[in-house]
Amino acid sequence: MEAPAAATRHVLFLNWRDTRNPEGGGSEVYVERIAAELVRRGHRATLLCATHTAGAAEETTADGVRILRRGGRHTVYLRAALVYLAGAVGLGPLSRRHGGRPDLLVDVGNGLPFLSALYARRPVIALVHHVHREQWPVVLGHWLARFGWWVESWLAPRVYRRCQYVTVSAATRRELATLGVDPERVAVVHNGTPDMSVGPVPRSPRPSLVVLGRLVPHKQVEVALRAVAELAGELPGLTLTVAGQGWWESQLREVAAELGITDRVRFTGFVSDVEKRELLASAWVALTPSLKEGWGLTIVEAGAVGTPTVAFRGAGGVEEALVHGETGLLADDVEDFVAQVRRLLTDDAYRSAMGDAARRHAGRFTWPVSGEKFAALVSRAANVPAYAPVEQVERSYGLTP
Repeated sequence: MEAPAAATRHVLFLNWRDTRNPEGGGSEVYVERIAAELVRRGHRATLLCATHTAGAAEETTADGVRILRRGGRHTVYLRAALVYLAGAVGLGPLSRRHGGRPDLLVDVGNGLPFLSALYARRPVIALVHHVHREQWPVVLGHWLARFGWWVESWLAPRVYRRCQYVTVSAATRRELATLGVDPERVAVVHNGTPDMSVGPVPRSPRPSLVVLGRLVPHKQVEVALRAVAELAGELPGLTLTVAGQGWWESQLREVAAELGITDRVRFTGFVSDVEKRELLASAWVALTPSLKEGWGLTIVEAGAVGTPTVAFRGAGGVEEALVHGETGLLADDVEDFVAQVRRLLTDDAYRSAMGDAARRHAGRFTWPVSGEKFAALVSRAANVPAYAPVEQVERSYGLTP
């Protein structure tokens, strides 16, 4: 059967959350921006994700992308399969009268994938932002962590053994190789840098730090709090803004109180895009103490407004979002992290030069370029029949002579 024309392809994204979800983050931004770029190129795009309590409708459209919300935090995976299979027999929101079944699926694995290659008789692209090896034991108890890691490290590579992979950094591609995924089958499509246009926003008159992101354990915001506590004596006016929301916030507030820095730390909760830009633009230094990031979107967002970042070496894609010694600094451990923050806060010329370089670096990454790369992968993957013999898949992806 001849593949549909590029302009008529329908791409279904399966992701656990959308950007309107209170727990949504950088991976959700990536999915929706890429989906919107595909729409701009003539494709149709549908995102199926979990429902949430933010008052979002079961079905809506944003930037031309149709968004279906089904199931909850743990049931969205099953609901996705049921919605797809219902569409296969002409029922539900993927039936012919609602736009028809997809020509290709993009299965987003945030630790747990949707395993759609088991039931979707369509080509599947497996999108993996990063490998969660270190995060499972931090987020879950011992036995659940072991199960999650088994799914991610053993089951998923076998389920998607005939699929094209996409990730957002070379670091994740290397980690996927340790799970048995051939690097030649993994394409790197970076995040674009969001529009960070902002009016004249002066830097704060006194030393200031900002952390932006979800407040969950593996983001390690405690490291930022410790940096403030250790540097407060040297920099009396030092403050930290923690922008974002999450279930770990109460614990972080307790840590700030224990360290005696409650008066120096401001928790903003959710911030709008405009507020985010202003916070990043006014801060002296941005901090990304996360245990692991697929890319490090907040690093390039800060860089786009001339703010350098301190992050941890070996934390995944942050080593590509940030160029050590040019656009920010990478630390080897918590003590080194504090030392790198001190270095940037106390050397005005060094910090300013690094901010200028960070702005140039962030400008290299655009969503149109990323969208073009992803669209090429969609076209190639859509021409590989589902359940094709391994040899045919390898030839299609250029893995054999």
